[in-house]
Amino acid sequence: MKPEPTGPGEESVWSYPRPPKLESFGKRIRVVFADTTIADTTSAYRVLETSHPPTYYIPPSDILMEFLYPDKGESRCEWKGLGRYYRLVAGNRSAPQAAWYYPNPTSRFAPIRDYIAFYAGKVDACYISEEKVLPQPGGFYGGWITKNIKGPFKGSPGTAGW
Repeated sequence: MKPEPTGPGEESVWSYPRPPKLESFGKRIRVVFADTTIADTTSAYRVLETSHPPTYYIPPSDILMEFLYPDKGESRCEWKGLGRYYRLVAGNRSAPQAAWYYPNPTSRFAPIRDYIAFYAGKVDACYISEEKVLPQPGGFYGGWITKNIKGPFKGSPGTAGW
């Protein structure tokens, strides 16, 4: 594994820290599903972790919560704690485990308590400053890839041991 070179304004996921860093993020973020803008914010947080594209957490006040329903399952992050899922339902469409949140995160990640992150691959589109993002490979991790984020990224086949 060799990190991709970076240029001005670009970030390498290999320069992100471990344990991960939480930072506020003021650029506009939108999430669209079934012709509905489900989320629209300039008050998100992003988590930066080695080998992962950033993950964005949106305040519930900037989400149309009537489209989210608690879903089965949970996962545990060694840094953030126990995560729970939401099913996204709009019109005649449903996306199981399309979003997740931490109801009781570790103290380091307390600012994102109940904030919601969306899997870019389970919705129609996610945007950062009007740039449509790509989902992190593999489907398990929820990072968002923009043109200024350089990999390679954890999640592709053969990267589980990174």
